[in-house]
Amino acid sequence: MSQNKVTFGLERVHLAFLNENGNTPTWGTPIPIPGAVRWTPTAQGEASTFYADNNAYFNITANNGYTAELEMALVPDEVQAEMLGWIIDDNGMLVEISDAIPKKFALLGQILGDQRNRRFVYYDCQASRPAKERTTKGESVEVATDVLNITVSPIELDGIRMVKGDLEQSATNVAAYNSFFDSVYIPTIGGNGGEED
Repeated sequence: MSQNKVTFGLERVHLAFLNENGNTPTWGTPIPIPGAVRWTPTAQGEASTFYADNNAYFNITANNGYTAELEMALVPDEVQAEMLGWIIDDNGMLVEISDAIPKKFALLGQILGDQRNRRFVYYDCQASRPAKERTTKGESVEVATDVLNITVSPIELDGIRMVKGDLEQSATNVAAYNSFFDSVYIPTIGGNGGEED
């Protein structure tokens, strides 16, 4: 249970690319991406109500993940190239490829809290091309940020369809909390031991 009254402040954003070779998902080592500005996930899924006995007898909401925007000061060219299927040429130019296939990744980060910081992971993300406004410099300098539109989908881990996880440090999870950004955290549920890549 969270000890916080409020949370605020996004930091420590990492991406870990999904290795799609096999039935069990694994991820590469998380890559830190400095310059986090904003992460705004919007839940996707329809609510359905079944009526019986002249009442709402059963309610269910489908969890189809999220659509989201990730705003960063600047996404490094090497990360954009791998994420979006683009290339970097021999002279270091980032080249957008029209028929590129984006690569899926996990998104990790940290939100500050008034008592304890909270770390999060979204397991199955896919980004589209970033939007970036280019404007002339006026009397003051306005920083142009990269805004990525991201789709977050459910993924099956240890027989459970998961979307995301949040972890606050407690007396019993210090090791897991401290190593959270070393690899993509796989939840330990029901004593199955879990696994970390």
